[in-house]
Amino acid sequence: MKQLLKLLFLALICFTACSSDNKQPLVSSPDGSIRVHVGIEEGKLYYSVDKNDKVILNKSLLGFVLKDSELNKNFKITNIEESSFSDTWTQSWGEETTVDNKYNQLKVDMEESAGLKRKLSVVFRVFDDGVGFRYEFPEQENLKDFIIMDELTEFALADNHKAWSIPYDTEYYEGLYKAAPANELDTVCTPLTMETKDGLYLTIHEANLTDYAAMNLMPENNTSVLKTYLSPWSTGEKVFMKAPGVTPWRTIIIANKPGDLILSRLMLNLNEPCEIEDTSWIKPGRYIGIWWGMHMEKYTWYQGPKHGATTENTIRYIDFAAKHGFSGVLVEGWNDGWQNDWTKEGDKFSFTKAYSDFDLEKITKYAAMKNVRLVGHHETGGSTVNYENQLDSAFSLYQRYGVNAVKTGYVSPLLDGKEMHSSQYAVRHYRKVIETAAKYHIMIDNHEPVMPTGLQRTWPNLMTQEGLRGQEYDAWSQDGGNPPEHTTIIPFTRGLAGPMDFTPGTFNFSNPVFPNTRVQTTIAKQLALSVVIYSPLQMASDMIENYENRPEFEFITSCPANWAKTVVPDAKIGEYVTIARKDRDSENWFIGSITNAEKRNLSLPLTFLDNGAKYKAKIFKDGKDADYKTNPYRVEIEELDVTSDTVLKLELATSGGTAIMILKQ
Repeated sequence: MKQLLKLLFLALICFTACSSDNKQPLVSSPDGSIRVHVGIEEGKLYYSVDKNDKVILNKSLLGFVLKDSELNKNFKITNIEESSFSDTWTQSWGEETTVDNKYNQLKVDMEESAGLKRKLSVVFRVFDDGVGFRYEFPEQENLKDFIIMDELTEFALADNHKAWSIPYDTEYYEGLYKAAPANELDTVCTPLTMETKDGLYLTIHEANLTDYAAMNLMPENNTSVLKTYLSPWSTGEKVFMKAPGVTPWRTIIIANKPGDLILSRLMLNLNEPCEIEDTSWIKPGRYIGIWWGMHMEKYTWYQGPKHGATTENTIRYIDFAAKHGFSGVLVEGWNDGWQNDWTKEGDKFSFTKAYSDFDLEKITKYAAMKNVRLVGHHETGGSTVNYENQLDSAFSLYQRYGVNAVKTGYVSPLLDGKEMHSSQYAVRHYRKVIETAAKYHIMIDNHEPVMPTGLQRTWPNLMTQEGLRGQEYDAWSQDGGNPPEHTTIIPFTRGLAGPMDFTPGTFNFSNPVFPNTRVQTTIAKQLALSVVIYSPLQMASDMIENYENRPEFEFITSCPANWAKTVVPDAKIGEYVTIARKDRDSENWFIGSITNAEKRNLSLPLTFLDNGAKYKAKIFKDGKDADYKTNPYRVEIEELDVTSDTVLKLELATSGGTAIMILKQ
């Protein structure tokens, strides 16, 4: 009997151990709709994702190739931790005032079963609208300083979805997003947005890109298995890492309709809380700039007979800004260095020495009297070393003169002639600029950036960024300008990464420099883009003389840049989108609706308005026979009383739009 009991006890131990090894960890979203399964197969870690029993990702492998070894096999799970979190946090600025942050978490600790027995953890957070996961390298004896040559993260799509993308090496991300089956993609940058045959919408991106290389994706052997490709250093390495350390979060938004992609705050929730104790100096706003005139060759950036950044011209712009309620005036070409071939010699820029015809002290004093601020400009020509050497002196100068916003630029295919804008090298530089600017109470509008990943939650002085093909392409692009569908795609691709400095608001479409290039919209669509394209610092792009005596200019001057709530009543990627936003400082709503090259009739129920309240709507719409090619300027303005029961009928011209102000009575 004793021998029998002993055998039974040993069998029980064996069964328990085997069950523990074979148990597949599982974590679900708070509403139970999304599930993530995690397991080890032949020593390799994988995960899979489903929603309402529909497979989103098949088994997808995880791991790394290090410079001296692999870290992706012979793993065993040593511990599993489950937890939940629920909170609501307030944004300094944004598309709504508060953000709900609710998720279930699964942390899987692993160790190599032989050899160095290195440790690695993967943390999964599952929200009602998607999944985020990242790798964590704990402190350990056999993994201290190391070099990542490849990240082996996979996204094994359940089907060959339709995907909108641009190649990862598109200069400054300034490309036109094209639709193609996932297996036909090039190596593409994220966000990568897809539509499934089941009617779901997926976006793969990353959050909290800190001291790491940007993630790109490529199909494996023309299949729908997407593999990670990290932007490399010029010397071939991908990431220099230390333990303890973490990677950025890999994110997957899973939505039932396109508008839900725009409303997801998963990426923001995966960034750290705000690091700035007093954010009262961080103020969204709309501004104008001495900028479009350079593209039209009325002005030059460099000093000379047509220099744009003169004291006299800047004061003229300040007067216009004060008259129409703009918060600031951007001035490009104010500082020494533009006379050089700065695309090759960005190290010749000075960020403290103004041209002789630009009196910084006089201008800023005058602007302050008019309740307007100068928006500073730092074009680096891609020379990060030169810029970092001057950061403190440049920001200190601006702080002394009350300049609290700076547009930075990096117009050079490679930083310092060698490193990609999406490499770890660049990520380190951009973060240094943001954090240094915060010390001097300066907001940043970053052009030619790395793709945004939600850092504005942690550093809300990072207001907006370019990283897309903006309105400037309507001035000089040899392909004729941005096509009509462009702005119906980017809210669902680049826009999911964060605010876009697209600079809508061009009113004069004639182009004396490139007659075959022009704005390919109606004026009403230009107005609507002020709502559709989100940016807390929003520039009206045109020269100020083109706004004079234009009644429709009222919409731009009235439209806020900071919102209490955002809704997306209707959208179809690449065809049309309607977005409504509530002003954070009033009870008023602003709506933008745009279409591609097709005319379109849309119904807009105003159910987002307060029940029982009365409102006055002012509608700026495409006029009769408006057409973006032949009759783009025609705008009709209509006023009517509306309530939450009202259904508006929108008639959009080819590449047209409707912009609406709804004022609570």
